Amino acid sequence: MNPDQYNQDEKKELLKIARTTLKHKILEEKIYQPQMSNPKFLQKRGVFVTLHLNGQLRGCIGNIEPVKPLIEAVRDNAIACAVEDPRFFPLTRNELAEVDIEISILTKPVPKTLDEIQPNIDGVILSKDGFTATFLPQVWQELSKKEDFLSHLCQKAGLEANAWQDSDCQFSCYQAIAFGEK
Repeated sequence: MNPDQYNQDEKKELLKIARTTLKHKILEEKIYQPQMSNPKFLQKRGVFVTLHLNGQLRGCIGNIEPVKPLIEAVRDNAIACAVEDPRFFPLTRNELAEVDIEISILTKPVPKTLDEIQPNIDGVILSKDGFTATFLPQVWQELSKKEDFLSHLCQKAGLEANAWQDSDCQFSCYQAIAFGEK
């Protein structure tokens, strides 16, 4: 994926849509309906929206597959990560001004072997025995060793930490254009 596929103005506009969406939802209990004529924003894309508060994860939800137009995926995932992420209580009015928004626009996932996974480039989807989990490429910043990355991903999926070594473990990978308010 060409990282210049979205220019700085387009990235700012998508972040503005996410921020406006959160304000409408948290402050007014309304769903924001963004109006957009940019054809890039109407293309179906996989998108994750991540919230950080004081440098700590505060919510992260998205869709890997391109099931919605980009503009709708940003809006819907902004709402979902603010109020539906089961790991966190819903975002409060007081947190709204302090939270930082990050958007990750994904390429379509492709199957890869364990050896083909590219640290610091690939987001990884791990599947085994009906259990599945994913880490965005940004997680490599915290878990830079491939073994650590995959072990934590297994645990996120509800598997034993070393399950990634099993021959029936499957991997798919994607890349992301990630940008944020900070």
